[in-house]
Amino acid sequence: MTKLCMYFQVHQPFRLSNFNYFSKSSGYFDEEKNKAIFEKVANKCYIPTTKKIIELIKKHPEFKVSFSFSGVFIEQALRYKPEVIDIYRELYDTGNMDILNETYYHSLAYLVSEEEFKEQVKMHRKLIKDTFNHKALVFRNTEAMLSNDMAQKVEKMGYKGIVGEGWDKILGWRSPNYIYQPNGSDIKLLLRNYMLSDDVGFRFSKIDWKEYPLTADKYAMWLASAQGQTINLFLDYETFGEHQWKETGIFDFLEYLPKEVAKYPNLEWAKINELVEMESKDRIDIPHILSWADIDRDLSAWLGNKMQDSAFNRMKELGIFILKSGDKELIDVWRKLQTSDHFYYMCTKWFSDGDIHKYFNTYLNPYEAYSNYMNVLNNLKSELGLNSFKSKDI
Repeated sequence: MTKLCMYFQVHQPFRLSNFNYFSKSSGYFDEEKNKAIFEKVANKCYIPTTKKIIELIKKHPEFKVSFSFSGVFIEQALRYKPEVIDIYRELYDTGNMDILNETYYHSLAYLVSEEEFKEQVKMHRKLIKDTFNHKALVFRNTEAMLSNDMAQKVEKMGYKGIVGEGWDKILGWRSPNYIYQPNGSDIKLLLRNYMLSDDVGFRFSKIDWKEYPLTADKYAMWLASAQGQTINLFLDYETFGEHQWKETGIFDFLEYLPKEVAKYPNLEWAKINELVEMESKDRIDIPHILSWADIDRDLSAWLGNKMQDSAFNRMKELGIFILKSGDKELIDVWRKLQTSDHFYYMCTKWFSDGDIHKYFNTYLNPYEAYSNYMNVLNNLKSELGLNSFKSKDI
């Protein structure tokens, strides 16, 4: 019997206000812009998709799903559209939904310091407990970052499993459809089948794709023919209704998928917590940080050019003074500045191709994103009575 684990990442960043070098405002985040984007995505994706999943569970009690919500997503939901959290709670109450832990701010905290990473995971763990009364067994770092060292640290924090990308360069001849363990620890690796996941997440509406159109019966047949312990279909939740608009047929695909899967006796839906009880088949070595970002599956989407490196280093340095200040509001702002999206917006890889770095991106180009981010850091420095960063920083 092959387990099917459908897991969704749900995240929206706090986008920055427009700052210039002389700005003195302490309103670092664009409330109007964040509210408008959140409400749009809630109406196109969060609400209709979650309602659809609840309906499907009633029709197909064997259908199960798993979610990871960033803390900043939950903050925005409670602020701008509380019914979004209400409907997720309704889904959770079916018993067919699991929740993972991650960093509260969907951040690069692991790259800042071990202490900062642990603090943000602790914050997220408390938030999920308070919001859903759920204790997660599985951890997913921002953009599925994973390495041997990271897995060791996460295991010491009490987690039984960690999510990663089933990338060929680390798997070699192996399949992502099995449970593995990383070198140096006994935590279970739950690896994304990127081919089958991206068939839905990225290729679903591509009319030049040789498999277009992708129907539920065709997809279920592919799943049934795949060998392994578990097929992990890890997707951005915005795939449904936002990345793939309703007009593409994505909701019809979701509607019929459980029915088509039920035709194959070798397939069984599973929540992600259930996977950590399975036996691991082998160990794999992940000496450097792997992610699910872009074709490179590394850190270069965030830290791949001089602007990103400069912004990250200046943010990290500033954190020493902000944490010493004990100012809870400034600490919260600083942690929101660690959110990975801010560094995505500065990415110059394939920018002219209109790739995913532009999605939900309100900047005209990476250079504008960098300039605005640095102006915010300078404003924070002035609040702390420190000198501003200069152009020599890049």
